[in-house]
Amino acid sequence: MPFSGTDSGGFQWEGFESGAPSQPRPPKQKKPRRAVKSPLTRVLINLAVTLAAAFVYFYVNLPPINLQAPEFHTFLLLLCALYCGCAVLTSGFQGQGVKGYFKFLRRQCLIPLVVAALSLVLCVLGSLAGSVVFRAKTYAQLLPIETGDFAAEVDEISYDQIPMLDKNSAERLGDRKLGELSDMVSQFDVVDDYTQINYKGRPVRIATLMYMDLIKWFTNRGDGLPAYLVIDMVTQNVELVRLSEGIKYTTAEHFGRNLYRHIRFHYPTYLFSRPVMEVDEAGVPYWICPRLVRTIGLFGGTDVKGAVLVNAITGDSQYYEEVPDWVDNLYPAGLIVQQYDYYGMYHNGFLNSMFGQKDVTVTTDDYNYIAMGDDVWVYTGVTSTGADQSNIGFILTNQRTKESKFYSCAGATEHSAMASAQGQLQHLEYTATFPLLLNVGGQPTYFMAMKDKAQLVKQYAMVNVQQYQIVATGDSVAQCEQNYLAMLGEKGLVDGSAPLSGTETVEGTIAEIRSAVLDGNSVYFIQLIGGDRFYSVKASEQPMAVILSKGDQVSITFRPGEESILEGVTVERR
Repeated sequence: MPFSGTDSGGFQWEGFESGAPSQPRPPKQKKPRRAVKSPLTRVLINLAVTLAAAFVYFYVNLPPINLQAPEFHTFLLLLCALYCGCAVLTSGFQGQGVKGYFKFLRRQCLIPLVVAALSLVLCVLGSLAGSVVFRAKTYAQLLPIETGDFAAEVDEISYDQIPMLDKNSAERLGDRKLGELSDMVSQFDVVDDYTQINYKGRPVRIATLMYMDLIKWFTNRGDGLPAYLVIDMVTQNVELVRLSEGIKYTTAEHFGRNLYRHIRFHYPTYLFSRPVMEVDEAGVPYWICPRLVRTIGLFGGTDVKGAVLVNAITGDSQYYEEVPDWVDNLYPAGLIVQQYDYYGMYHNGFLNSMFGQKDVTVTTDDYNYIAMGDDVWVYTGVTSTGADQSNIGFILTNQRTKESKFYSCAGATEHSAMASAQGQLQHLEYTATFPLLLNVGGQPTYFMAMKDKAQLVKQYAMVNVQQYQIVATGDSVAQCEQNYLAMLGEKGLVDGSAPLSGTETVEGTIAEIRSAVLDGNSVYFIQLIGGDRFYSVKASEQPMAVILSKGDQVSITFRPGEESILEGVTVERR
């Protein structure tokens, strides 16, 4: 009886057919791909797909069409790869293995392959030409440095020019201000840039608004953003500047009104640094978009060459090789620090930076801003490459002109000074802001605001750069400076009778004296005979005020201003 493959419980036995010997199955034939018949049609399809993808990629990622931009070469290589992939599909490629693919690509995609190869070769050669190994001296010359005399060149700054807030504190004040406005708080948020500028002679931070989400953008975009914020870094006053016509171009906008997309489509070949918002003297908001250039090889030696100024309301833009005087932020602080590090590392050559390390210096871990004249200057310390905790000096650089001065001054690093100030008030657990560098009594001095756990400024501290064990604190800037000058006088560093900076003195007879308790402090208001202003003096800072009476002869040091009540710093009986 013959054996059947369908027997044995229904199992199918392959290879047996009525007891016949086993035969291998023939291999399946690959179904040939259908090619687009016309070569011209194939090329047009490949180009159409590549160009469509190029537009989408360009619209989303915004690479500059510039050989000095690595992003452009990435863009170019992706397009070449996409064209080759389309050519494989439209030609019905039937080759075998890697060798077959290469033959096909060489025949059908010669131009994209040549473009890709040239791009790669250019990147390699350009990178070598701009390598710091071969061009160390050129890198060291990016930032021209002059040596200066700190006491002679840096004026003692008036206290209406000293920024009391850091960026974090400014952000808190800005968010709080917006939260107080019922017509805005549910629709808008604050962009966290908070650019520091010198506006009408005062250090302020500028911040623009943004829509809370995409839906609110669709419902409000016709009117634009109705205002921007100005945070006075001295008085801590926050002003919401309402506009008759809203801001329509910001870094947080969408589609064609997004600032990055707006300037890329108008200036497709330019390389840009991060835009910052400023306002001109008339209060019109502008975006300052510094134009970057590569000056060493293909990708090295980044520097700034002018800027594109974009009206944030209308979108009108113009490129300036020499920017207007009201512009403060042309050279980014990070770029200035990088260029000084090139100088510090390589001014004696690349090999010296690696082995001998003679006179090799670097900037310290952070930087801050100082308002001087009508400009903003970047300050950072300079230290040796070793792991010590001391500076050998510091640099000041004008962010508009890139004028740079090095001041030799051995002393504590900024973070050491912060630790010293925090140690002085360790029982209160205050944290110090990154210091400003001031000239107080001819002495380079670190000035810091001391913040509590809620990030509110509670006190102020001054630390001598060269002798950082000299630390003075105070509830007000005036009290802090007074205590600091007294300590300098005790050390013989200054004349103990030196006047406080930014003050004037008046003498006379008390015509009227009043007192009040403000924020838990007893404050006395003194008016002199023949005068129409009052001078406010805190009893905690000037106990003499408590025992003064009408008719007493006094000498009052005060801070000048236009107000009817001026801040008294000291009061003495004559």
